[in-house]
Amino acid sequence: MTFASPLIRGRLIRRYKRFLADVELSTGETVTATCPNTGSMIGLTAPGSLVWLSTSDKPSRKYRHTWEMVEIAFGGRSVRVGINTGHPNRIVSEAIRSGRVPELTGYKSLRNEVKYGESSRIDILLEAGDRPPCYVEVKNVHMSRSPGLAEFPDSVTARGAKHLDELARMVDQGARAVMFYLVQRDDCSRFQFAADIDPVYHAAFARATAAGIEALAYDCQLSIEAISLNQPIPIDTR
Repeated sequence: MTFASPLIRGRLIRRYKRFLADVELSTGETVTATCPNTGSMIGLTAPGSLVWLSTSDKPSRKYRHTWEMVEIAFGGRSVRVGINTGHPNRIVSEAIRSGRVPELTGYKSLRNEVKYGESSRIDILLEAGDRPPCYVEVKNVHMSRSPGLAEFPDSVTARGAKHLDELARMVDQGARAVMFYLVQRDDCSRFQFAADIDPVYHAAFARATAAGIEALAYDCQLSIEAISLNQPIPIDTR
């Protein structure tokens, strides 16, 4: 996924009301940016953090800037972390279309945001005439509390647990279902669930895998020009 123009640099003043962040740009100007992330963003919102923003000139937008990435010192290195939860579907869809997800090749069509189950929408639906459809639910992962370990979720997600149960029902009807955990950072070599934050989601995942749902985790490469899928990382289900 390539940004329309290179991201601009700033320093975080504060994140507030979940959806807003005040940022001081390198020019000295202070702007209010949209924060496209409803989670707690543990470890990513310290005042003074280096952040990267995209810009838009659409007249319909209330805020011209969008917070895309934060750069933090973690595990002895500087790490860029993508915080925009609106990007993972596009990143994963582009990677599947270009054949960079071997586990999800061989399908003739890819559709996004398709209705299914009880008033839900699947992020990606893969179809081919000679095999069952594949329902792919994409989750954004940005939390790491221990060097090398990515975790999900960073806050309670009742909606996420509901999706797992609905996907299990699709498997029961003969479809294939895959949970795709996209880690928007490049410093993690493994992934696991934050059962201390949301034990209900952890239990729902255990039920889902027992029902036949598959799970994948991939990390990303991040720059001020683009975010792209990188490589798979192992999932620790404990």
